[in-house]
Amino acid sequence: MRLWGAIVALFLPLATQAAPLDISPRPIARVDAAPKVVLSQRNWLRAEDALWARTPKFMVVVNQGVPAVRPIGRGGEATLRVARVKPQMRPYTRPDLALGARTRPLARAEMGLFAFSPLALAESMRPLLRPASMVAAAEERRRARLRGQVCGDVAIQGETLGRVSGRGACGIEGAVKVRSVAGVTLSPRATIDCPTARALKQWVERGVVPAVGSEGGGVSSLRVVAHYACRTRNNQPGARLSEHSFGRAIDVAGIRLRDGTEMTLLTDWNSADDGAQLRQMWRAACGPFGTVLGPEANRFHRDHFHFDTARYRSGPYCR
Repeated sequence: MRLWGAIVALFLPLATQAAPLDISPRPIARVDAAPKVVLSQRNWLRAEDALWARTPKFMVVVNQGVPAVRPIGRGGEATLRVARVKPQMRPYTRPDLALGARTRPLARAEMGLFAFSPLALAESMRPLLRPASMVAAAEERRRARLRGQVCGDVAIQGETLGRVSGRGACGIEGAVKVRSVAGVTLSPRATIDCPTARALKQWVERGVVPAVGSEGGGVSSLRVVAHYACRTRNNQPGARLSEHSFGRAIDVAGIRLRDGTEMTLLTDWNSADDGAQLRQMWRAACGPFGTVLGPEANRFHRDHFHFDTARYRSGPYCR
């Protein structure tokens, strides 16, 4: 036994050193065993043709030269086995005027691949060109709006009056007669100056239209009950001249909707239906205008809003 133990101890190191490398239990990284095929962007787009290639000897290289490292099978030729994973498919049907109805399976975009029909351009339905008469009519409307704009704003439509003279200190420098602001008609048209017209447009866009929303089809017009007039405040004898005397004020008594109904301050200020909306409009006017008076200001304004662009050092005056 001692003899056999000595023999084993003598030959064991030699047997360990002579073990062939090709039967090592660890796989060898196959980096240069096969030619490299770089998948271009187009090949990625055609997944069935490039990504899942059936060539027995190749190595896939993605992202500019980063090889896919896989083990080499023992005792055989280096072969890259790519697991063939089919993308989720769904039928895609598009009528084709030239070839009749055709059905093409397209890869889902969720797979990160993009498969496009080679006939996509030919099969795409394009809108018909607009008739020349429609294009001409639209162009004429555009030009009319440009001709009708005042105060340098296409959203303010009317006519320029220039200087309007009045008794004593009354009068307007740079007066305009406004027929609509932000697509909302003024009924009747209002003679005011440009700062007041711009403030009115801002109020309509940020106050009136959002408050009304889609009720009654939306806002159609504003019922104007006062604009330029050479008079005192609230028509009281001995009072100071009103801002109306300088074209810096406008009074609005109602908001007419497209379905013909009207919100009026006299009847709806405290109503459950429109009271909250009218109050929202009143709050929105405090800022664009320097003075904002409503039904709760005094008995002279119980049936209308009074807006003017007078500026005060203490900020807007709103009641």
